[in-house]
Amino acid sequence: MPTVVIADDHPSFRASARAILEADGFEVVGEADTGAAAIAASRLLAPDVMLLDVQLPDMDGFAVLAQLGPNDGSPAVVLVSSRDASDYGGLIEQSGARGFIPKAELSGTALSDLLQ
Repeated sequence: MPTVVIADDHPSFRASARAILEADGFEVVGEADTGAAAIAASRLLAPDVMLLDVQLPDMDGFAVLAQLGPNDGSPAVVLVSSRDASDYGGLIEQSGARGFIPKAELSGTALSDLLQ
């Protein structure tokens, strides 16, 4: 069962994402509401996956990814946003993230597809 940290500043999205992912066989081991909290959760909890909002109050998801770095202990990061991927130009591809899922399309299957 893959472990996940959900990093998003909206409690309602974190709750929905948790319910969706747990129903699809993921184990949500933590949540974060800021970029700094996401980095701390990644280091403390060592999840397999981080579901990371692009727009957080203290830093964007791209800055979080840069701080996590490509270390062996870093989680696979999947970016999410209520905006369309095209709004970010080439930033998603350049970020080192596994991929991008619009928040409205989040599912365990969508996440699993990006992790394969």
